[in-house]
Amino acid sequence: MYSMSGPRRWRLSSLLGVAAALCFQTVVAQEAAAPGSTAAAVPASTHTLRSAAFDAAVWGMPIVSFDAMREAFFRDAGARYDDIVYWSRPADWKNQTTTPNSSALYVYFNYNLKDGPVVVDIPAENDVVVFGSLLDAWQVPLADVGHEGSDEGKGGRYLLLPPGFKGKAPAGFIPVQSKTDNGYALIRVTPRTLSRDDLDKAGAWIRTLHVAPLREASNGARQRFVKMDGKLFDGIVRFDDSYFARLARMVSEEPPAPGDADAYARLRALGIEQGRPFTPDASTRALLRTAAQDAHATFQQTLLSGQQPWWPGSQWGTSASVRMGVKTHFTFDEGQHLDADMRGAVYFLGYAPPLKLGKATFYLTSWRDDHGQLFDGSRHYRLHVPPNVPAREFWAVNVYDNETCGFIRKAPRIGADSYDTALRRNADGSVDLDFGPQPPSDNTANWIYTAPGKAWFVAFRFYGPEPAVFDKSWTLPDVVALPVRGGG
Repeated sequence: MYSMSGPRRWRLSSLLGVAAALCFQTVVAQEAAAPGSTAAAVPASTHTLRSAAFDAAVWGMPIVSFDAMREAFFRDAGARYDDIVYWSRPADWKNQTTTPNSSALYVYFNYNLKDGPVVVDIPAENDVVVFGSLLDAWQVPLADVGHEGSDEGKGGRYLLLPPGFKGKAPAGFIPVQSKTDNGYALIRVTPRTLSRDDLDKAGAWIRTLHVAPLREASNGARQRFVKMDGKLFDGIVRFDDSYFARLARMVSEEPPAPGDADAYARLRALGIEQGRPFTPDASTRALLRTAAQDAHATFQQTLLSGQQPWWPGSQWGTSASVRMGVKTHFTFDEGQHLDADMRGAVYFLGYAPPLKLGKATFYLTSWRDDHGQLFDGSRHYRLHVPPNVPAREFWAVNVYDNETCGFIRKAPRIGADSYDTALRRNADGSVDLDFGPQPPSDNTANWIYTAPGKAWFVAFRFYGPEPAVFDKSWTLPDVVALPVRGGG
């Protein structure tokens, strides 16, 4: 009934060797010549297949990450499509997704358009500030919601339309066209303060959200909500055997775009094809596992090497991959090719990018201390946050595990923010934050945990960023490495 539109182009990564990629073109040409063929692929060398598997792992990162979060939605929350999962208070480490914050209240749901359009009712903001996005299975933002979205904070009825939808959207809806059947939403709800009263008001706002198929939107069906406070929600991708199993599942669910013909030919050579069970033998599983691990290492290196300082000589900055995402509205298609390498790194780093990054929120990351050394979870560090942070709503600092880009598991304290009335503030309004495996004896309120032996990075968020962020007249100093304490 529905057809895909909008070409995508694939750019082979050269990281595993141009020669291997050229060798593999013979397989691709024969597969692509007969896309419906059930004939076995032309035998290829292990090195050639590993190159193809690596490229497939990089190319597929957005939908693999999507599937990991969707599985957490089904498994950990016990939710179904169109159910609303939410946190009624700031999350702890058990929100195992990529680079979440621990200040806003999160709302998450998955939807599926296979049986027709879905309606998302967003209420007016009132006592909260709302910032969120509706995204497809490739994690391309389709629309923003809230005060920087199409409803401008006044509330609206968003109508998610399936791929190839040819009808006319009913009056009174904000139409949102998707190129995939699957998708999700992430909405960040910011209360005025973290007082019990303001948190209750934010929770009440969340419970006025409604998601339903269009055919059921007017029948008054009750919305199902699932509260995740204190519960594990594990949507982190594992770079093991599950990686290609997830990729195969998503390929089976979403029809390819015409521009992805080469990509799908490569996938067929790896045993991944719509309508075909994915049953790799032991040697193929080992090869795919290695490819996933290589992709994981590449994503980390891309983020580290692509960091551009925000201020001259600063360790705080933005990554080249995120900048490309912003430039292309997170399609990573510049017209000549799709940059799968940059796209893969972005969706390893995070999820749910907005259509308009920098309007409602802006963040900087740092992976290194003031001497240019990578952060070490066994060491102690300090960050001086100057007064008058240019953020209308709040500022926040969070620490993440380099291996997962999620909160450090079992961390007793994952971040700090300007909401926190317990933070010790200096006379001029500045704040000194400490990072390390143990808190300093004289200031536990300003401490953020790091795990011994684990590399980590830090994000500084501006919610409601003001001009001083972008004209760079306000400066954030580097995180300073403190002298090694006695006994290590």
